[in-house]
Amino acid sequence: MQVLRASERPATPWLNGGGVTREVAGFPAGAGLNDFDWRVSLADVASAGPFSPFPGIDRVITLIEGAGMALTVDGVERSVDAPFRPFTFPGDAATDCRLLGGPVVDFNVMTRRGRVEAAVDLVTEPGTVQVPSAATVLLVCLAGSATVDDGELTCYDAALLNAPGTHQLRPHGVTAVITFRAATATSAHAHARAAGTS
Repeated sequence: MQVLRASERPATPWLNGGGVTREVAGFPAGAGLNDFDWRVSLADVASAGPFSPFPGIDRVITLIEGAGMALTVDGVERSVDAPFRPFTFPGDAATDCRLLGGPVVDFNVMTRRGRVEAAVDLVTEPGTVQVPSAATVLLVCLAGSATVDDGELTCYDAALLNAPGTHQLRPHGVTAVITFRAATATSAHAHARAAGTS
C-alpha cells in the first residue's frame, strides 16, 4: 500500500484561470494529460467557464465542497449539486460550468476509453476492500478521515493498492473506492456504438 498525502500535492493552475487542480494519482506514473491511462484529481473551481476537452476520455465528477455546479454537456444542462453523488460524462463533449453558489471542490476520475474502465464507489461504513487480480484500487478520503489496515488517512489523503489482496477500510466520513481494470472488447464496442462510430 502506497500512501499519498494531500499535503505533498502541488496545485496546477488551469489555463483559463478558473481554478486549480491537484493530481492525486495517475498511470503510467508521470504521464502527461495526453498519454495517461487513468488520472484522479481534486479541483478547486473558482469561477464559471468551459471545461477543457479530453478527447477519448471518460470522466466521473463528484461534488465534494460547495453549493454545486450546473454543467451543460453537449447542450444539455445537468445539476451537480448533491455532494458525493458521482456524475459520468464523456470528456470529448463540449462542457460548460456555471457555479450555483460560489466556489466548489470536485473530485475527478478520468479513464482512457477502450483501454481502462473505472468503478467509483463512495463508502461510509467499515468493510473490506478486495483488490482483484490485474486491477488497481485507489482509496481517497473525501470527508473526515479513514483507516486502511493500520494506516491513517486524513481528508484528501489517498492509498494506492496495486497487489491482489484484501484490506480493511474503516471510514470516519466518506471514502472513495476506485477500481481500475483493463477495458473489455464488449465495453469498448458499446462505447463506439454510443458515439455512433460503428
